[in-house]
Amino acid sequence: MLLVVILFIVFLIMGMPIAFAIGISGATFFLQYTDSLPFTMTVQLAISQTQNFPLLAIPLFIFSANLMNETGLTQRLINLASVLTGHMRGGLAQVSVVLSAMMGGVSGSAIADAAMEARILGPEMVNDGYSKGYAASVLTIPSNITAIIPPSIGLILYGTIGEVSIGRLFAAGLPVGVLMVFALMGAVSITSKKKGYLAKRKRASIKEVVTAFIDSIWAFLFPVLLIGGIRFGFFTPAEAGAFAAVYAIGIGVFFYRELTWEKFKNTLVFTILDIGAIMFIIAMSGIFGYGLAYEQMGDLFAEAMLGISENPHVVLLLILSALLVLGMFIESVVIILLFTSVLLPMVDQVGVDPVHFGLIMMLMVTLGLVTPPVGVSMYTVCSILECPLEKYIRASIPFIVTIILVDILIIFVPEIALFLPNLIFGK
Repeated sequence: MLLVVILFIVFLIMGMPIAFAIGISGATFFLQYTDSLPFTMTVQLAISQTQNFPLLAIPLFIFSANLMNETGLTQRLINLASVLTGHMRGGLAQVSVVLSAMMGGVSGSAIADAAMEARILGPEMVNDGYSKGYAASVLTIPSNITAIIPPSIGLILYGTIGEVSIGRLFAAGLPVGVLMVFALMGAVSITSKKKGYLAKRKRASIKEVVTAFIDSIWAFLFPVLLIGGIRFGFFTPAEAGAFAAVYAIGIGVFFYRELTWEKFKNTLVFTILDIGAIMFIIAMSGIFGYGLAYEQMGDLFAEAMLGISENPHVVLLLILSALLVLGMFIESVVIILLFTSVLLPMVDQVGVDPVHFGLIMMLMVTLGLVTPPVGVSMYTVCSILECPLEKYIRASIPFIVTIILVDILIIFVPEIALFLPNLIFGK
């Protein structure tokens, strides 16, 4: 298995697409066991990895997210975020944080949210005097909130692989997402004061706030209907994806009336490309993951960790540190696919709730999207804003530290993540 890991790292350094790096390195494991493991298993594993009914939720939620972006909902959310926070110190930066939280119920993709905000808010922030490094950091890092608030593709993957209730994970994502919003808004306020960034607009009147909220009410109703539908048995998580798509079409056609046939066709094209990329990675992870299970890497890792301490807080802090490092080199989806089945039995052994751990894990693996050397969101936003990477890194430190502190707080106060799932679904 050591050879497999070394090859995987070498392929990543070479710049090989992540799906091919996983598949090719994983396939070499079977070359070492040709007597006991037929090489045809590589094909069977790739196919069987995708033959999982709950995974159907992923393409359906991606489709619904792309549909919602074509209905005009995004622009309405930008207007609401501006009305709510534009009067605060660092107004546009505050808008970015709040908008990311609102987009969580629409896109479920941190990368898509970061790219969208960079194109819409980025030029305006630079024109208002924000440094490119600061603008890039406050457009990139808050986008991770999108991956926590339902519907989250990462939480669906974690729940599917770990056999954890996706409904409970979605419910846990709401308070954790809100905590991230307030923590990052605090970080923006402190750093903006230091840098002299002012408010964007005067405080909005109550009438303006109410009008903007009503105009974007459908975005806020979506996660509520989603969790409520799962809780009361109206649909499974996979069926919730179908509901999301119908919901998006209904909003676009009957309420906002901005979803044209041309936009619908474009949505299908974008969705096929997005689904193809994600499902290819999922398929290849089946080959790599089999080697981890065959060599009992999960048991070895658990023994090593528990040999240091059996205190659940210490174990979680050790895992958090490991995930922080892994996230810097491996995409978040890949970490979830490869390590969920390795880590869950270990945290279960020390009495950690799998829903609680799921949110801790998601916060840390998504941080890899915004940190060098392979942060996809980071490169996307820096490319759009033409921001040098070193300027982004310097400006991003306070916000990255804020996310880590939030994760540590959730480790020591699990009720933050668990009170809403327990309230809705019971203990």
